[in-house]
Amino acid sequence: MLEDIKIIHLKSNAQQLETWIAMLNGEIVGHIYMEREENERVKFLDAWVHEEHRLKGVFRKLWDTRWEYVKAKYPGHTVYAWCKPGSLPLLLEKGFTEGETCTYVEKVIEEKTILTDKI
Repeated sequence: MLEDIKIIHLKSNAQQLETWIAMLNGEIVGHIYMEREENERVKFLDAWVHEEHRLKGVFRKLWDTRWEYVKAKYPGHTVYAWCKPGSLPLLLEKGFTEGETCTYVEKVIEEKTILTDKI
Protein backbone atom coordinates (compact mmCIF):
# COMPACT_ATOMS: atom_id res chain seq x y z
CA MET A 1 0.00 0.00 0.00
CA LEU A 2 2.72 2.50 0.97
CA GLU A 3 4.50 1.95 -2.34
CA ASP A 4 1.28 3.08 -4.09
CA ILE A 5 1.35 6.47 -2.33
CA LYS A 6 2.43 9.28 -4.63
CA ILE A 7 3.88 12.43 -3.03
CA ILE A 8 3.34 15.74 -4.85
CA HIS A 9 5.36 18.85 -3.94
CA LEU A 10 3.77 22.31 -4.33
CA LYS A 11 5.34 25.75 -3.82
CA SER A 12 3.28 28.87 -3.14
CA ASN A 13 4.27 32.00 -5.03
CA ALA A 14 2.46 34.36 -2.66
CA GLN A 15 3.93 32.99 0.55
CA GLN A 16 7.03 31.13 1.59
CA LEU A 17 4.93 28.01 2.07
CA GLU A 18 5.71 24.59 0.62
CA THR A 19 3.35 21.62 0.68
CA TRP A 20 3.64 17.90 0.09
CA ILE A 21 0.43 16.00 -0.65
CA ALA A 22 0.08 12.22 -0.35
CA MET A 23 -2.17 10.74 -3.04
CA LEU A 24 -3.55 7.21 -3.31
CA ASN A 25 -5.69 6.25 -6.31
CA GLY A 26 -6.37 9.92 -7.08
CA GLU A 27 -7.48 10.71 -3.52
CA ILE A 28 -5.65 12.97 -1.06
CA VAL A 29 -4.80 10.88 2.00
CA GLY A 30 -2.42 13.30 3.72
CA HIS A 31 -0.41 16.50 3.59
CA ILE A 32 2.51 18.20 5.32
CA TYR A 33 3.79 21.79 5.19
CA MET A 34 6.83 23.94 5.84
CA GLU A 35 7.50 27.66 5.73
CA ARG A 36 10.74 29.35 4.67
CA GLU A 37 11.59 32.24 7.00
CA GLU A 38 14.15 35.01 7.18
CA ASN A 39 17.55 34.49 8.77
CA GLU A 40 18.00 31.01 7.28
CA ARG A 41 15.17 29.40 9.24
CA VAL A 42 12.66 26.79 8.14
CA LYS A 43 9.53 26.12 10.17
CA PHE A 44 7.96 22.69 9.90
CA LEU A 45 4.21 23.11 10.03
CA ASP A 46 1.33 20.76 10.61
CA ALA A 47 0.66 17.44 8.97
CA TRP A 48 -2.55 15.50 8.49
CA VAL A 49 -3.33 11.94 7.42
CA HIS A 50 -6.86 10.73 6.69
CA GLU A 51 -8.08 8.58 9.58
CA GLU A 52 -8.49 5.51 7.31
CA HIS A 53 -4.78 5.70 6.40
CA ARG A 54 -3.21 6.43 9.78
CA LEU A 55 -0.57 4.10 11.24
CA LYS A 56 0.28 2.82 7.74
CA GLY A 57 3.43 4.88 7.17
CA VAL A 58 1.87 7.80 5.26
CA PHE A 59 2.99 10.42 7.82
CA ARG A 60 6.51 8.98 7.86
CA LYS A 61 6.68 9.02 4.05
CA LEU A 62 5.52 12.66 3.94
CA TRP A 63 7.92 13.64 6.72
CA ASP A 64 10.90 11.86 5.17
CA THR A 65 10.19 13.40 1.74
CA ARG A 66 10.12 16.90 3.22
CA TRP A 67 13.24 16.14 5.32
CA GLU A 68 15.27 14.98 2.31
CA TYR A 69 14.18 18.08 0.38
CA VAL A 70 15.22 20.43 3.21
CA LYS A 71 18.60 18.73 3.60
CA ALA A 72 19.24 19.11 -0.14
CA LYS A 73 17.95 22.68 -0.54
CA TYR A 74 18.68 24.42 2.75
CA PRO A 75 22.12 23.47 4.12
CA GLY A 76 23.11 25.74 6.99
CA HIS A 77 19.50 26.66 7.80
CA THR A 78 17.94 26.02 11.20
CA VAL A 79 14.81 23.89 11.08
CA TYR A 80 12.33 24.04 13.93
CA ALA A 81 8.85 22.73 14.70
CA TRP A 82 6.14 22.59 17.31
CA CYS A 83 4.98 19.01 17.63
CA LYS A 84 2.51 16.84 19.44
CA PRO A 85 3.78 14.11 21.78
CA GLY A 86 3.08 11.44 19.14
CA SER A 87 5.41 13.15 16.64
CA LEU A 88 8.22 13.90 19.10
CA PRO A 89 10.00 10.51 18.78
CA LEU A 90 10.43 11.03 15.03
CA LEU A 91 11.94 14.47 15.49
CA LEU A 92 14.27 13.21 18.20
CA GLU A 93 15.25 10.33 15.89
CA LYS A 94 16.22 12.92 13.25
CA GLY A 95 18.48 14.73 15.72
CA PHE A 96 16.23 17.59 16.85
CA THR A 97 16.75 18.93 20.37
CA GLU A 98 13.70 18.96 22.61
CA GLY A 99 12.81 22.37 24.01
CA GLU A 100 10.36 23.39 26.69
CA THR A 101 6.94 21.78 26.86
CA CYS A 102 3.98 23.91 25.85
CA THR A 103 0.36 23.09 26.71
CA TYR A 104 -2.60 24.00 24.53
CA VAL A 105 -5.39 25.84 26.33
CA GLU A 106 -8.69 27.29 25.13
CA LYS A 107 -11.73 29.13 26.46
CA VAL A 108 -15.13 29.90 24.98
CA ILE A 109 -16.15 33.53 25.44
CA GLU A 110 -19.62 33.14 26.91
CA GLU A 111 -20.90 36.69 27.13
CA LYS A 112 -20.62 39.66 24.87
CA THR A 113 -18.85 42.70 26.29
CA ILE A 114 -19.69 46.23 25.19
CA LEU A 115 -16.57 48.16 24.20
CA THR A 116 -16.27 51.70 25.48
CA ASP A 117 -13.93 54.52 24.62
CA LYS A 118 -12.15 53.89 27.94
CA ILE A 119 -10.32 50.85 26.56
